[in-house]
Amino acid sequence: MIVSGLSGNEIFVLAEKGWAPGSIVVGNSVQSLGVVGSLSSGLKTLAGGEIANLTQLINEGRHAAIQRLEKEAQGHGAHGVTGVTSELKTLGNMREFIAIGSSVKGLDYHGPFFTTACSGQDLYCQLDAGYEPRHFVIGNVAYALGVSRGVFGFLRGFAGGEVKEFSQMYNHTRHLALERIEKEAREMGANAVVDIQTAILPIGAGAREMLMVGTASHHAAFGNLERPVTSELTGEELWNLTKMGYAPQRLLLGTSVYSLGFTGGIGAFFKGLSRGEVSSVTQLIYKARENALAHIEAEANEINADAVIGVKVFIYEMGGGFVEVLAIGTAVKKMAGMSTKSAALIPQAIIRDRSMFLDQTHDTGKLDRH
Repeated sequence: MIVSGLSGNEIFVLAEKGWAPGSIVVGNSVQSLGVVGSLSSGLKTLAGGEIANLTQLINEGRHAAIQRLEKEAQGHGAHGVTGVTSELKTLGNMREFIAIGSSVKGLDYHGPFFTTACSGQDLYCQLDAGYEPRHFVIGNVAYALGVSRGVFGFLRGFAGGEVKEFSQMYNHTRHLALERIEKEAREMGANAVVDIQTAILPIGAGAREMLMVGTASHHAAFGNLERPVTSELTGEELWNLTKMGYAPQRLLLGTSVYSLGFTGGIGAFFKGLSRGEVSSVTQLIYKARENALAHIEAEANEINADAVIGVKVFIYEMGGGFVEVLAIGTAVKKMAGMSTKSAALIPQAIIRDRSMFLDQTHDTGKLDRH
């Protein structure tokens, strides 16, 4: 008897590649920051920027949970785990790290044990496009805005427009997480990280975690790269790209933090009392989006990309008249040796499964996948 988290479509497509479902596997780790760590984190929160000891704690906790998940899966005779997730729960002054996934067994597999963040359908697409999974990888940064940056940014915010102190810090944390997931992939002998998922999670008063998870993979056409290829494209997007002879180059990120400004805030307030466009806010958000997109375009030019695809722009209010705009996309380039094993994707690899249970009474603190 198996108790699997894989859906019918996932089981079907994996069977096409010689994989059979195994049971759900779980790993966890409960950790405490400790009195000294809590004090130093509090002081760092005042200064702003990365909270290094908190980053290390979270990183160690997430990896401990993954290692226990792997041990449980191997104890069941599995050859890999797909659909791996890494969650963080708060228990008083302690934090529990939970890793969950569905084990799989190869009918004629003699390669190394692997873990992957992608679904069974995404794994099918990646395998058919030549991406062999190696290991679930993580890149994270625990950070705080900080009182000093907050005060200076607040004063700058009176004038309106971009608050560069905030933009620079947010851009730094996002790219630092990307560099760390790349480093972890290199250590696993991979030359690509695919199916990257990005989230910003609250981890305490004044602190957040910038988290990236993905699958360290190997593609024969890439060779030995100093910096692994990175992509947040879905499995079918990656397959289509490969079919056309293109390869992803790098996940690109651009952040802009803008302030409405004191004068603009009053004008927008009175304008908002009546019907019609609030032009000051319209122009502000337009410029913020334009600036975020300019960041990723500049990054793409630096690496001589042919295009940036799958671009998504997120905007949310930070409070106090500040808004953050985040742009994410994948730089791609035409490349020799890129081809798929199949002429076309089977329908079961494209049809996405529906959620049959919805509980809106609990706030899980998770962000939607990009």
